[in-house]
Amino acid sequence: MLAHALVIGVVLGAALMASTPARAAQVTPDSTAPSATLQPAPGAARYRLTLRREAHRELGLDAPVALLAAQVHQESRWRADAKSPVGAVGLTQFMPATARWMGEIDAELQVAQPLSPTWAIRALVVYDTWLLARVRAANDECQAWAFALQAYNGGLRWVQQRRRASPQPGDCLAVSCRINPGVTAASQAEAQHYPVAVIGHQARYAGWGRQVCVS
Repeated sequence: MLAHALVIGVVLGAALMASTPARAAQVTPDSTAPSATLQPAPGAARYRLTLRREAHRELGLDAPVALLAAQVHQESRWRADAKSPVGAVGLTQFMPATARWMGEIDAELQVAQPLSPTWAIRALVVYDTWLLARVRAANDECQAWAFALQAYNGGLRWVQQRRRASPQPGDCLAVSCRINPGVTAASQAEAQHYPVAVIGHQARYAGWGRQVCVS
């Protein structure tokens, strides 16, 4: 796991030099602040039990709750009314079409309610689990989650194209997730930045549960 931590440190530094993600609701982490000063976003605590419940329900008692919390932080800073310029809404920034599609993979999500925190949190965990099952990374949990996070942000199709074009298809952070499969430069910058940013936010939520990609 130490190797992953070193990779994360190098990639995070590079990612923070890239352009700001296109969706306004996403926030760049302050990688220069000491871990002790990194705190959950205001308002996050009210959703902690809901996130833990859904994480354990879908991913078991060993679910990486800190990582999931970090993902919500990156998406909206835990603002239930967050809206992006492209139309994504809610805590977990679902686009309307994706919110409607979630009902096809989970009956409890059939009525799309992306502005409902309970719906949004469940949808994030369910969607992450669905993506994780489709981006196996040689039994490497860190890389698998990095692929799943990038797919959440930019689409599974593009992640699979990156993997097919990669000389190391099991490595997201240092290799595959840096490949542009044919998207715009801005979209590639956001997609490349996203998993690293989420992983970097985990320190804020270390007390919530398990982290990934850390020693």
